[in-house]
Amino acid sequence: MTYERFEDLPVWKAAMRLGIEIYALTNDSAFRTDGDLRDQVRRAVLSISNNIAEGFERGSTAELLMFLYIARGSAGEVRSMLHFCSAWPAIAHLKSQISNLKSQSEAVSRQIRGWTNSLQNSDIKGQRHLNDQTKQTFDQRRRALAFEKQLDEMVQENLKIRDGNTDAD
Repeated sequence: MTYERFEDLPVWKAAMRLGIEIYALTNDSAFRTDGDLRDQVRRAVLSISNNIAEGFERGSTAELLMFLYIARGSAGEVRSMLHFCSAWPAIAHLKSQISNLKSQSEAVSRQIRGWTNSLQNSDIKGQRHLNDQTKQTFDQRRRALAFEKQLDEMVQENLKIRDGNTDAD
């Protein structure tokens, strides 16, 4: 499936949910102490969705990959800070919430890794590199695949009809 907007990307949506939950977690009074943990984890979690969005909007696969790696690094940073939080006695009352957030950040990281793996094995250079000839070739390929799918569906339907007629004899 191709996406036209970063807002439609499942991984971006998951990163946004993670961000909202991190912000909710860090609203707890235990995070209102001296130090930068609250601000740092918030910046890191926002970096995930922001880098996904920026890479998507850049228009080239190479740049998208670069920003996805940054986003994945930020997901690791969030997870690292959550490990620290789970060992910090002052917020022991949030252990289950923190554990859930670690799982969510790991899931986001896995999604990003899967996407980067598929992009690395792709010959698509990105929208920025499309010219009239490559657009035409892409459109022809897309139409051919749609036609093949339509033919396959017709063949399957004919086989069902034939098999249905054979059983009735």
